[in-house]
Amino acid sequence: MLKIIPNPDSEQFEMITKKVLANDGYCPCLLEKNEDTKCMCKDFREQQTPGFCHCGRFKKVVINN
Repeated sequence: MLKIIPNPDSEQFEMITKKVLANDGYCPCLLEKNEDTKCMCKDFREQQTPGFCHCGRFKKVVINN
């Protein structure tokens, strides 16, 4: 099972969060602004593997029940 967490590097998380806010809530790494690119972007929400989103703001990690 996967869980979404903020980037563990708090400085990087804060820097990316500022960029997202400055971009009206859209992923700063994607050119289009639509519902699919609003942070958390659709690609990341649908991602089935552990890892970071496009911009690195969030990370999916494996949790053991």
